[in-house]
Amino acid sequence: MLCDNISVNGKGHLCFARQDVVTLAEKYGTPLYIMDEDKVREKCAIYKKALTEAFGNGSFPLYASKALSCKQIYRIMKDENMGIDVVSPGEIYTASEAGFPMARAFFHGNNKTDADIRFAMDRGVGVFVCDGEDELLAIDKAAAEKGIKQRVMLRLTPGIDPHTHAKISTGKVDSKFGAGIETGQAASLVATALGHKNIELCGYHCHIGSQIFEISPFISAADIMLGFSAGIKKTLGYEAEMLNLGGGMGVRYTEEQPQIDYARNISGIAAEIKEKCASLGLKVPKILMEPGRSIVADAGLTVYEAGSIKQIPGFKNYVSIDGGMTDNPRYALYEAPYTVCLANRMEDKKDFPCTVAGRCCESGDLIQEGVLLPKPKRGDLVAVFTTGAYNYSMASNYNRVGRPAMVFLRGGDSYVAVRRESFEDIARNDI
Repeated sequence: MLCDNISVNGKGHLCFARQDVVTLAEKYGTPLYIMDEDKVREKCAIYKKALTEAFGNGSFPLYASKALSCKQIYRIMKDENMGIDVVSPGEIYTASEAGFPMARAFFHGNNKTDADIRFAMDRGVGVFVCDGEDELLAIDKAAAEKGIKQRVMLRLTPGIDPHTHAKISTGKVDSKFGAGIETGQAASLVATALGHKNIELCGYHCHIGSQIFEISPFISAADIMLGFSAGIKKTLGYEAEMLNLGGGMGVRYTEEQPQIDYARNISGIAAEIKEKCASLGLKVPKILMEPGRSIVADAGLTVYEAGSIKQIPGFKNYVSIDGGMTDNPRYALYEAPYTVCLANRMEDKKDFPCTVAGRCCESGDLIQEGVLLPKPKRGDLVAVFTTGAYNYSMASNYNRVGRPAMVFLRGGDSYVAVRRESFEDIARNDI
């Protein structure tokens, strides 16, 4: 199985976090997002322990909200004493309304508006991750108006190509994010930050991409960032207190992909950072990381009901479901791989090659192609694994399809964390 929270019971039904997925679908309806809360908490503990052991107190993980943002996930992050990475006023609002202590929030984004900046300050966001000079000046101005000194990290682009999909690669010099080190813009941004009295510069940030299965790109990024830090210390006398290496460690969507030992990866990165700091005459900074996908992806599963089964002799077969790109657009966006099964027929022979297609009026509305399933019947339950990240958070109402409910599983119980959208919800803002 892809993950240790997946099993099959005596009825031949898929179980997730030891609960029968067929029973959950009958109780809550489909499409249905299912989240394993215990798995989420387990992953938080792994990151916290690994960072503390590798770098000492003061180094900690930030949950990357963009992977999955809802009130319940922020309550869990509060319980687990995690920091959070937020990228919009909507995420800030949701987290603060859920009672998350916003001093532990880091506000990202390449185009924070003046209104965004003021809203974040009003909600008590602890650190702004500044993307460029325009934003830095806007933060300084807003902080002056409010009579505060705002803590800021600077997002830099180290020029690393992590050899992942182009649409989730973010650390190259021509990225829309951050200030380039090799272009000299990063050094200029540091000088500007140090020259403004309403800015407290507390360190540097980088993020090189997502779905990275090796540690070498993270080590290369850290080497470049530390080399930059040493140069700034020499020229401007400023040594960074914190270094945020972003997120991006991969997760398994298919059996062919490797299983990552996150704690071992962090230990390996730490050894290189400590050696590099010693050679450069730097103190080892507090190290932050921003796991998102690797916290919630394999804690999630989506279950659908099969509808029309279409066979085109000599060409292909389609299995249509009652969801699709409205609740999971990742295949439509970049052909993301997934593992698919029939939750109510786990022990039947898989001899029917097919494409799992969504319900939208769009040819590209597909969940996965080249899938082998038992030949489905109308009413069978189609389960898609590893959907905890970038599914609900990227969902839409295209074709006026409502977003699914989200159910969390905890210690053998289940509860609704996000209600299913009604037609009234969809039309609520219409005039």
